[in-house]
Amino acid sequence: MRVVQGGVCAVRGVKASGCKEGKNGLAVITGGGQAAGVFTTNKVTAAPVIVTRKHLVESQQILAVVANSGSANAFTGSNGIEDAERVAECLARRLHIRTPDVAVASTGVIGTPLNVSWIDSKIVEVLSTITDTADGSLEAARAIMTTDSTPKQMAVEVDGVALGGIAKGAGMIEPQLSTMLAFIYTDARLTADVLQACLKKAAALSFNMVVVDGDTSTNDTVLLIGTGESSSAIDVDDFQNALNFVCVELAKMIARDGEGATKMMEVTVAGARNQEDAIKAAKAIVRSPLVKTALFGADPNWGRIVTAVGYSGAFMDPEALSLAMSDGKCTPVVLVEKGLIKSASADGLEEEALSGIMNSTEISILVDLGVGGAAATAWGCDLTDDYVRINAEYTT
Repeated sequence: MRVVQGGVCAVRGVKASGCKEGKNGLAVITGGGQAAGVFTTNKVTAAPVIVTRKHLVESQQILAVVANSGSANAFTGSNGIEDAERVAECLARRLHIRTPDVAVASTGVIGTPLNVSWIDSKIVEVLSTITDTADGSLEAARAIMTTDSTPKQMAVEVDGVALGGIAKGAGMIEPQLSTMLAFIYTDARLTADVLQACLKKAAALSFNMVVVDGDTSTNDTVLLIGTGESSSAIDVDDFQNALNFVCVELAKMIARDGEGATKMMEVTVAGARNQEDAIKAAKAIVRSPLVKTALFGADPNWGRIVTAVGYSGAFMDPEALSLAMSDGKCTPVVLVEKGLIKSASADGLEEEALSGIMNSTEISILVDLGVGGAAATAWGCDLTDDYVRINAEYTT
């Protein structure tokens, strides 16, 4: 497997483009076939999620995606569903395809209706620039940004098959899933059922392990769409590994770009009694406001990490727990070993190393519960005064 350039347009048969006008944007991606999706679990479900789910059931294929930023089209009632269908119809009409073959997605302010006329006019504009080059993928990724500071895309090739994706997400991030949109394409020849099974596994390892602020969005949408245009066959396990990689890399980009964030944390919990406990403990740490603010202040207050594990609901024995921290480059500094606090070395080297870790932009937290063989990794970011400012002024 090798990383390649081009995002979604690294995949045979895919074209993309987008446009941005202030806080409003529109992305269009064309090409496709067999498709799968995972969506928000919030009971306040946005209209585009309802419509795209319905289209997937009706068609089991997606031939085009249209996604807007600026309005979430959530909590907009039956009018919102009608608007989402109208947007799908606008694109379908211009591409001469069926409306159920179009997926719609939205991100932005909740309770704000779509400006369908604006979207329809921008569909014409975007289709005039649509391309299968890397520029097209980048423009689509930019178009769906809201409080994101940078576009997010990733692509790989393995055994003659390409996988590429774009994503957005910076705030209201807490699985399942997050305020995130992700559109992942492949030219592998796989059925919708296989794509669905693979996507479910990949999302569990990646997007569902990211926490920025603990809020679950109304609009989460991750689509996996196959064009079937590769002439190469691929083993499903190899495809799963490549998809996992793409999804994890996109998820890490989201964690790194959390609203106002200055640092990303990667938390690995090993030695858990089972997978569920490992996930509980890892996500409790990345969700903790006290851990997140300690990271922002470069304060090595490791007791907050231990506390988060303790209330996570995971089975744990304080006397078996070990804890270390690293910046991913240096040797981890061990803070707790099997329940015993490790004192700093007499020459102060460990204190110096720990200070360097806490001031780095990427911090690894390593917890070993010492009670089993299961492990899980989660990603998050620090909590800063900029996060408060961004969200205090979001609609103004």
